[in-house]
This record gives sequence, structure tokens and C-alpha cells, in this order.
Amino acid sequence: MPTAVIVSLVAVLTVLAAVVVVLTRLRLRSGTRAAGSLQLATGVVTTHTVAGALALVSWTIFLLLPEGVGENATTLIGLFALLCWWVTVVAGLLILSRWLPGRGRHAGPGASDSWSEGPLLSVLAHVGLLVGVVFFTYAYLVSAV
Repeated sequence: MPTAVIVSLVAVLTVLAAVVVVLTRLRLRSGTRAAGSLQLATGVVTTHTVAGALALVSWTIFLLLPEGVGENATTLIGLFALLCWWVTVVAGLLILSRWLPGRGRHAGPGASDSWSEGPLLSVLAHVGLLVGVVFFTYAYLVSAV
């Protein structure tokens, strides 16, 4: 795959990843009953938001650094950004657990919200984020970015 195509895809996927982080935070902000069957610990959502924000900022800095910056600094920023992206993905996949059906006699019914009638939006966002981060990692490893 040509480097220009990889760089273009990384740019588009970075914007989409930012949308996933922001919309997840808005959708699951504290004080509201989130859609799904299970209540989420606020730590998972906070981890998703903080790691996602750190990933977005550090990844953007990494992508925009000029060639003249030291290779060690660039490598550290890139690796930190990828680590933050992977933490964001894991937290996002944990967020998907709210759609797992409740078990037991006293399990409550699932809740829905105005954004969707089921888990499709969350699955699309967080599986998409997983695919994007795998692509970020690939682009980093082949030195395309």
C-alpha cells in the first residue's frame, strides 16, 4: 500500500477516533441512565475519555512533528500515543459489555436511549476504533507515519 494512502487513511481514522471518544463521553455522561442492560462503573468511561484525549493529543503531535525533531523523542511520543489508543480500545470494548443480557431472576430490563434502539451504534463505534488502532499500529510499524 502506498505511503500516501496510509497517511490519508490515518488522518481520516484519527478524526473518526476523536468522534468516538467524544460521543461516548456525551452518551454516557454521569447522571443519566445509559442504554444497555448493565450499569457501567464511571471509571471505565473516565478511562476511555482520559486515555482517548491523551491518545488524540499525543497522536496528533506525533503526526505533525517535523522531520528535524530527534528520532528518540518522536519514537517515545508515537509509542505513548499507541499505548493510549490501545487503553482506549480496551475501555471501549468494556463499555460494550453494557449490552450483555442480564442474567438471573431479578435482572432488570435493558434501557434504550434516543441515539439508538440497540447496540449497533456502540458496536460500530468501538469495533471501528479497534480496527482504526490496529491500522495505526500497522502504519507506525511500517514507518509510514
